Amino acid sequence: MTRGEKTAWIVAGVAVLTVSAAFAAYAMELHRAVLWQVVRACVADYKLTGTPFPCLEVNLSGGEDLGTVVLRPPFLEDTVLAPTRRIKGVEDPFLQSPEAPNYFDAAWQARSFLKTADGRAPERDDIALFLNSAIVRTQDQLHIHVGCLLPYARRTLAAVAPKIPMGEWAQIGPVVPHTMFWGYRIADLAHVNPFRLAAEELGAKTSGPGDLTIVVVGVRVEDDDQFLILASYAKAPHAWWPVGADNLLDLCR
Repeated sequence: MTRGEKTAWIVAGVAVLTVSAAFAAYAMELHRAVLWQVVRACVADYKLTGTPFPCLEVNLSGGEDLGTVVLRPPFLEDTVLAPTRRIKGVEDPFLQSPEAPNYFDAAWQARSFLKTADGRAPERDDIALFLNSAIVRTQDQLHIHVGCLLPYARRTLAAVAPKIPMGEWAQIGPVVPHTMFWGYRIADLAHVNPFRLAAEELGAKTSGPGDLTIVVVGVRVEDDDQFLILASYAKAPHAWWPVGADNLLDLCR
């Protein structure tokens, strides 16, 4: 082995140890910047070794400023998608700009990493993408939770979806107990910006964009696969407490 090869292996080893330490810290939520450190570590490891470890996926096809990672903390069933660009959260103005990638569509593609207890892919109507508000989140790097709906939430949304006009916002009530949600039905997620739509509909009701909670779920209406964008905000009517991903997402069964 040449000196250059030895150096490369040493650097790679240090990178693996660094990224593993960052990942463990994220799993324990030691501080609010840990997720960003994990993202940077996964990107560095990907550039050095060509593997996304310990992330599940690193996508830099559009450049690092527009890239994403998919990760799952050790011993947890919480799959998340995060940008490789520094974005604090839902309040970042970049998310509503034309230059912003479609992070929700990328998160929807990441559903391929979800499996039920017997190893099957979950049903499309089971899957939800959840973005916490600034009030609820524990990490100050944008991340979208990719998981499966609690059974009662799936039943509620399946029943209400046909009643929501296509391309219009409608108040749909407490998908999560004691929290009001608004719904917007769309045929395709690829060319829609949920950040902009939610801000346009509810932004004036909030004390700031960080109050927004945004969810995307798969629904089936008249035998057609569609999506619902759900939005709520801190201190919405009849809200008892801020809602987070834990209130709507469950293990895939």
